[in-house]
Amino acid sequence: MKLKWAAVAAIAALGSTAQAQSSVTLYGVLDSGLMYQSTSAASFSPTAKNLGKIYRAKDAGIYASNFGITGVEDIGGGYQVRFKLQGSFDTTSGKSGLSDTAGQAGLFNQIATVGVAGPFGSINTGRQIVPMAYAMAETDARGGQWFGSILTSWLGMNQAAGWAGASTNGPIGALYDSNAIVYETPSFGGVKASLEYAPGGVPGSIQGGTRESAVLRYAGYGLRLSAVYYNGHDTNPAANIAPSGLDNNRMVYLGALYTIHGFSMSASYSNGKNPAHSNLVNIDMYTAGLGYRFSPAFKVTSGLYYLRDANHSDNKSTEVAAGAEYSLSKATLVYGQVGYVNNKGTMTQTIAYGQPVAPGMATTAVMLGLRHAF
Repeated sequence: MKLKWAAVAAIAALGSTAQAQSSVTLYGVLDSGLMYQSTSAASFSPTAKNLGKIYRAKDAGIYASNFGITGVEDIGGGYQVRFKLQGSFDTTSGKSGLSDTAGQAGLFNQIATVGVAGPFGSINTGRQIVPMAYAMAETDARGGQWFGSILTSWLGMNQAAGWAGASTNGPIGALYDSNAIVYETPSFGGVKASLEYAPGGVPGSIQGGTRESAVLRYAGYGLRLSAVYYNGHDTNPAANIAPSGLDNNRMVYLGALYTIHGFSMSASYSNGKNPAHSNLVNIDMYTAGLGYRFSPAFKVTSGLYYLRDANHSDNKSTEVAAGAEYSLSKATLVYGQVGYVNNKGTMTQTIAYGQPVAPGMATTAVMLGLRHAF
């Protein structure tokens, strides 16, 4: 159960009394299970050798294990000041998740923000999960899980573009952005927009290391729609060049999910490229998904994820995945997942986040796990 501390302070000033209410919440999730995979590799390199079958304890079958602290202060007039600190960790080793810099741990590697919310919407500053990630997950029948979903397929795009997996900086799009400023509008008839700008802080270059994105989302009548534009300068770690404002990371995405009578159906298209060198990085992603909720406690989901290298027709990858989840309580659920990926050419799309597969061949994975929130 979440732990909450609340304080109400009365402050006297100039003979009058004002009151403000604040609260701080400690929360977290542990997600762990056992996984079998028919191939494995030491890295995401297209030349990595097949090390054979692997059976291991694995973190994050649904989403990453994490812990965090969030707080809110009501300052009156419908306005609030908010903060959030959240870090991921591996339940099998206790290690912190990846940060922006390879080899360096980040305590709050997912979210470290402070901001204001009110009738105008909200503004948050700091390291945060980018709006693009939410938009993709909300229009995927598999919910952007860390096993066989639009998340692992998007990471497959990044691996094809040269992402080594040593940090959270990717060549295509982004899951997290540091130094980011994100504004989210109120909902107007189910339509909501998010705008992101992250200054790069590169001396002598205004555009050096900057990122910007725009996301438009709609939710209503069982339908969810998402449109995404993400653009980054000097944010492609595979480029290995000094920051100069080069436009080298762009992703566009269109997705939809429709839910009716317990059924959920999704479809999406996206393209990721290096605008400065599209002859080197230009990858399409197509997805489709289907799910059914049998009861409030039990649901099944499935998805198909296809990658195509527009520059090299031999490089393509097809992944299918399915999973079942059963809630034992409000805080605990058990799950089972199965996935299959057929990588061709130099593709290395994975089934489970953080577990490389042998490149250029078919791989099957199965995972059983337990997820508990507090």
